[in-house]
Amino acid sequence: MIGIFDSGLGGLSVLAAIARKLPAADLIYLADTAHLPYGNKEDGYIRSRVLQIGRRLVDDGCGVIVVACNTATAAAVAAFREHFPELAVVGVEPGVKPAAAQSRSGRIAVLATESTARSERLAELIRQHAGSVRVHVEACPGWATRVETLHLDDPHFAAEARQHLTPLLECGVDQIVLGCTHYSFLAPVLQPIVDQRAALVDVAEAVARQCVRLAGTAALGSGRLTLLATAHPERLQAALPALGLGWLRHRLCSAARLIVA
Repeated sequence: MIGIFDSGLGGLSVLAAIARKLPAADLIYLADTAHLPYGNKEDGYIRSRVLQIGRRLVDDGCGVIVVACNTATAAAVAAFREHFPELAVVGVEPGVKPAAAQSRSGRIAVLATESTARSERLAELIRQHAGSVRVHVEACPGWATRVETLHLDDPHFAAEARQHLTPLLECGVDQIVLGCTHYSFLAPVLQPIVDQRAALVDVAEAVARQCVRLAGTAALGSGRLTLLATAHPERLQAALPALGLGWLRHRLCSAARLIVA
């Protein structure tokens, strides 16, 4: 069984990619909706939540766990691996490496939550993989919450997004990394703004490929999907069609459930 978790809806983009790659795997998606968003929380708080959720997924029988949240990966994946050394753990990190490799202008940008933007882990990714490429880190407060509330087509957001993106494009950025799994669902708004001037870089497919490599017997199952949430599970299930993921509903073994974690 493979467990996937995030603070809320953002990790559903990763869940979808994994479900496509591993159609027979039994999957659990846990949304820590009682404690979202993670993006404006302190690292110690995030680590505490990640370890508690990890224990719940281990107790449920997961042998592979995907930390489907850039903020949680940056703040807590090292501690998570120390606490659960027997597990295969996949973190989600901004696609700095592929963006730098594909850049022709030598300038890329990372759109991120406030926590990820200030994290040492992102700084280390940039040091390791950007080389001579200049990286602009752009914190985007409130964007993850917009996805959580399903306000995806608000014209005011398009104007706000343009304020973030236009200066980046004007200084020559040609690769824009979506540094939060929630931002995948904002791509329909972001893409017309960047137009042909830059590419949006999402890592959901790369994470799914890593799951395929690590899954082993966890890839074998009945193709069931279990949805869990620490608050408002009905909103988690209702979000599937709203986010274009209605096709996942046929894998559900029951209605989304409320848990204490």
